[in-house]
Formats: sequence, structure tokens, C-alpha cells
Amino acid sequence: MPKMMTDRAWIELNMNHLRHNCECLRRLLPENCLLMPAVKANAYGHGAGPIARALSTMGVNAFCVATLQEGILLRKSGIKGVVLILGYTHPNEFRLLKKYHLTQTVLDNAYAEALDRSGHKIHVHIAVDTGMHRLGERCENIDSIMEMFSYKHLVVDGLYTHLCASDALDKPHADYTKAQILLFYSVVKKIEDAGIKCPKLHIQSSYGVLHYPELKCDYARVGIALYGLLSTQEDTENCPVDLRPVLSLKARISAVKYLKEGESAGYGMAFTAPCDMKIAVLSIGYADGVPRTLSCGRGSVLIAGKRAPIIGRICMDQMSVDVTDIPNVERSDIAVIIGQSGNAEISVGDIAEQAGTISNEILSRMGGRLQRLPA
Repeated sequence: MPKMMTDRAWIELNMNHLRHNCECLRRLLPENCLLMPAVKANAYGHGAGPIARALSTMGVNAFCVATLQEGILLRKSGIKGVVLILGYTHPNEFRLLKKYHLTQTVLDNAYAEALDRSGHKIHVHIAVDTGMHRLGERCENIDSIMEMFSYKHLVVDGLYTHLCASDALDKPHADYTKAQILLFYSVVKKIEDAGIKCPKLHIQSSYGVLHYPELKCDYARVGIALYGLLSTQEDTENCPVDLRPVLSLKARISAVKYLKEGESAGYGMAFTAPCDMKIAVLSIGYADGVPRTLSCGRGSVLIAGKRAPIIGRICMDQMSVDVTDIPNVERSDIAVIIGQSGNAEISVGDIAEQAGTISNEILSRMGGRLQRLPA
């Protein structure tokens, strides 16, 4: 890897792991059900362009994103096939849906009317609200759903819902999920009974694929699992599928300094040296996606296979760690924030647990100034 690209802080992507995860998830799906990977939020921080291009070489030809701009970015990155926008696009930008051959989610019947009034021939997937109560036409409004098939400027290619409790298998969550599934397929049946040819269906995200792989759909909108982990460390460790993390996060040591007992370091005098000690300053901070809540010893990094606790407050662009017990640490050495160093490892799940959040948030907040490079 070119040294000039790794002078500060960067992400390394293991595309072999991405391929492995893709194949593992495909094996769970029924025949003729295809992956529609979620590459929103810059492919969960991994880099939408490189991830989508790699998946394209693996035979993936449908993707979903959250916004119009994310969809345009994929097209400008050379991505072909279906690109579905899951979220809201302003009417002023409907013309761009046609220009870039993007597929828009129909959020409800009023939104369908607005799309149709634009006069542009737009490909759409209809979102059905079966209990998430976020986007989508409510499933009981079957007449409104069927009306969407009649708009002359809309090409309805898909129909989908979102399972909001499929990450848990206890009875309340499982009952709710099964009710959502039944409601969705009841909408499908009513559409078919009305003589309307039903378009492609999709209902599962990552947890839906893992917990309800038998569902007969045309697409599965896998997200976090494709990147080799689940939303919590516990879920990742208990996952029945051999998922492998795609992303590692690394940074250079920009300075090695010595503190005397009683000296403080960093903003707000939040750390005071309990004894003479050696610290390393890393060229990475919360603007790069390292949670500030890992400050003052809550988190650590790996240097030469050993853990170095974070001292003081994490800054926007820098952070400091205790390397007193790690010999021969020098400027320009590499610290691992996420990934392996020797026999030690810090996972995204570990960081999420320490920060009181989920893996999805940690990944999606990875800063734009981090280079994304092949491992």
C-alpha cells in the first residue's frame, strides 16, 4: 500500500472477507432471491464506491441507499443495475431520478401523486407500513396502495416493508415480526386478487435474513451483516453464520512524550499522570469517527499487539494513549483502533459497547477524510 496514503489515519478494507460474507448470506436465501446490499451512509463507513464496485464483480446488480445524492454517487462511480432510494427525495429533484436511472421509494399515496405529477417516467418501489410506523402507506389502506399502480408516469418495480423487531427472537418480538410478515403477504394477495401483477418483493434486512431466511422474496436488503458483524458484540459472537469483519481502522503515532508525576495532559486537565509515564499522540480524533465517550480510559488502542489505554479527552483530530508498558514505541508507528495487532483485537462491537451504542452507528460515523484502502 502506498505510504503517502497512510501518513495520518486510514481504513483498510478486506475484500476477501466481503466476498466471504456475501457468499455466506447468499446460501441462506431461497432460490431466486438476490442480495440488494445497503450501501447507504457511505456503505456503513466503508466507502460506497469501492464496496459497490467490489460487490458488482461478485454478481450483485441491485443496491439500496438512503438519499438521492448517495444514488448519484453510485452512478458516478460506475455502478449499473438497480439503485433504490429508501428515503425522501424532494420534488424539485425528481428530474434527477430519471437522469441517473434511479428507483425511488413511494412513501405514501400522496407522494406517489407528486411523483406522477412531475411528468417524468420514474421507476419506483412501494413501501408498505406493516408496523414500523415510519415510511410507507399503511397496509390497511389497500385501495391507496393499489391506486399507485395506476399512475401513468410511475413504473412500479417493487413492493416492500421493513421489519422493526427481527433482531430479537423472544416471544413479543417474534410475534410482532410474524404479524408484520402476515400483513405484508396479505397486501400482496389482495393486489394479485385484483388482477394486478405483483412486482418484486423484499422484506428482510440483515437480521431478517438470519432469523427468517425462509421468506420467499426477490431481494434481501442486507446491511450490517454484509460488513461482517451485527449491531451488538453479543449478537456478533452468537451469530450462526461465520461473518468476517471487512474494516480495520488505523492511525500513525505523531509524537511520543513523557509526563512527570502530577502533570496533566489534554483539554480540561482531565488526565493527571499518577506517576512518571510515556504517552503517544495519535493522528486521529472524533472527527474521524472515534467516539469522544471513549476518553479518559474508557477505550484503548492496540500498539505492537498490546493495549494502550486512552488518556485524557479525545480531541477533534488527535488523541493520546498510555504506552508506558510498551517498549520501543516511536513516532510514525501504527496504532490499531479497530482490528487486529498481533494476537490482540478490538472489534467494532467492543467500541460500540464501550460507547453505549450499536456497531451501525460507529461504522456510519467514520469520517470522510479517512482514506479507504485495500488491506
